[in-house]
This record gives sequence, C-alpha cells and structure tokens, in this order.
Amino acid sequence: MKEVQKNGKQPVCLTIAGLDPSGGAGMIADIKTFSAFGCFGAAAVSSITFQNTTGVFGAVHQTAESVREQIQPVVEDYEIAALKTGMLPTREIITEVAIIIRERKLKNIVVDPVVRSTSGFDLIDDAALKVLIEKLFPLADLVTPNIPEAERITGIKIDSPETIEAAAGIMRSMGAKNVLIKGGHLAEVKSEERYARDYLFVAGELTTFDGEFIETTATHGTGCTLAAAVAANLALGNDLIKSVRIAKDFVNEAIRTAPHLGKGNSPINI
Repeated sequence: MKEVQKNGKQPVCLTIAGLDPSGGAGMIADIKTFSAFGCFGAAAVSSITFQNTTGVFGAVHQTAESVREQIQPVVEDYEIAALKTGMLPTREIITEVAIIIRERKLKNIVVDPVVRSTSGFDLIDDAALKVLIEKLFPLADLVTPNIPEAERITGIKIDSPETIEAAAGIMRSMGAKNVLIKGGHLAEVKSEERYARDYLFVAGELTTFDGEFIETTATHGTGCTLAAAVAANLALGNDLIKSVRIAKDFVNEAIRTAPHLGKGNSPINI
C-alpha cells in the first residue's frame, strides 16, 4: 500500500480536525490513514471532543488564533502535498482556515463537512455551516458529505440516485467544484446483493463506485478515513477518480477487518 513520490520525498499531508480520544475518528484516524499510504501526517486540533464508540458527550473548541498558531509553523517548515479538513466547529476557525489556504496557496484540499456524529451529536451549528459552505467549498478540490450531511447542506431529502444528483448540483451551485456523496446510508439492491454505491461528481460528470455492503456496527471514523485516504492519494499524484476508487477500497477492507472494539460503533481497521 505504501508509496513515495517519484522524487523520493515522502508527501506531507495535513489534517485540521477534532481530537477523538478513543482513536477511531478525527485527526487520529486521519494520521493513521496518511501513514497507511506512505504519507507523513501532520495535524492541527480544532476541537477536543469527549467521546468513545457509544457517543459524543461534549467538546471544547479551540480558538481561531490557536488553530492558526498550530498550523503556521507546520506550513512554514513543510511542503504540504494535501490538506484534509474535518470537524471545524466555529465560524472563526473556518474563516481562519480559509485565509491560511489562500495565503499559503495550499493544494489538494479535501473538505469533509462533518456536521453530526454517528450518535447524533451536532458538531457544528447552522451559522458555522453557512460559513463553511461560503468560505471552504470554493477552495476545495473535493467535498465529501455522507447523505445526512448532504441533506443538511442542501435542505433536500435524499432517498434515491436522482435526489443525490440534485443535491450534488446544489452543492456545485454553492461553489463546490467536485462532490463525493457517500451512499452507504442508502440500502440499494443490485443482482439481489446489497451494495454501497458512492457518487462522485467531477465538474458535473458522474462516476459511481460500488462496494460490498457490510452488515456491521463497525462504522466509527469511516467518513474521516475515506476523506483522508483521498487526500493521501492526491498527495501521491493520483487523479481524483483514481484517488476515490483506492480510498473506497481501503475503507471497505478496513470495515471488513474491523477489530470490533468498545461497546458501540467499533472503529475500523486502519
């Protein structure tokens, strides 16, 4: 799985995300994923959450200044090959991240619009989500919502491939160049076998990715891992479609071989 760029340098991937102390999601999952693809991981913490596999019980958010103070020395020292954003809980943090992206001309930006935990804990309010759409969607090379996130972003009910396409169109009108809507929440049927289909819209053109639908409670951190895997593959020089295909296969295998830890939704095998 591990690769290096042709010049022999190890690509550096930066994540700006929340800290999940249980290790299944957020920046810890991102760093493990970067490493799995041979990239060097760096991280800035946007929020310290209190959670385990059974739920999220609270969070202490960082200030915009503290997030900048974490990021600034890293981007001054390393050449950043890709950036993945996860939980960005406040308007101020989102605005600061957007400023840094523009200042440093960062590339291969993957925005995972984390709005709610699997257990139903809201991780961002509507005002902050509005700023995320306005400030980060236009800077992103890829936006990666799951279906509940896409519903909250667009305000429409998603229950079919047609409504997925409509939601992607709305997000493109909001400034997102490319959108990956993860279809795991739709239990679809193909040849009498359940499967999970993800929908990638690149400049409006649709590519679908089918994977095994695995009946499991081991879903903690799947969205973080997928977005981080896409970022790592972009850093390695793969195009967007190939990066998504590799990332989906990686996550499917990580779900299939999950360690089934904890009393709730187990982390996956990164």
